[in-house]
Amino acid sequence: MTDTKPKTRDELFAFLDELGIKHATKDHAPVFTVAESVSLRDEIPGGHTKNLFVKDKKDQFFLLTVEEHASVDLKTVHTLIGAASKVSFGKPEKLMEYLGVIPGSVTAFGAINDAGSNVTFVLDADLMKEEIVNCHPLSNDATTSIASADLIRFMEATGHKPLVLKVTA
Repeated sequence: MTDTKPKTRDELFAFLDELGIKHATKDHAPVFTVAESVSLRDEIPGGHTKNLFVKDKKDQFFLLTVEEHASVDLKTVHTLIGAASKVSFGKPEKLMEYLGVIPGSVTAFGAINDAGSNVTFVLDADLMKEEIVNCHPLSNDATTSIASADLIRFMEATGHKPLVLKVTA
């Protein structure tokens, strides 16, 4: 376990700014589920995300970022993402250790905290067709909008090469 403190939302924004990535953030009441966040749709355009933090039997971790209403077949997704076995949900302790977030705040922006490249990031191809993608900025009390192409640039700048694959039904 690393003693490195997870990056803050302000550090995330500063990193995006350094990369010249345009972003906009809307603060709101904390949301823990897709259902709770539906009320924000009219205020925040673009593709809204659902994130699944999963692992295989060899303790390889993956973050699947998909459109909020899409479904992922957890019995077969391992064949698409390169996992060694069927996947199960990762434990909250690993979520905090690797991505610096708690359940309910899971986000593709967690890549900024994965200095050890412990997680493979998978962006659903359908989601990436959206011009704008919306993710939590490391906490679930705000939503940050970013161009889909810039989300890939951000991940690459953190040392990750995200897989863009169709993982949804």
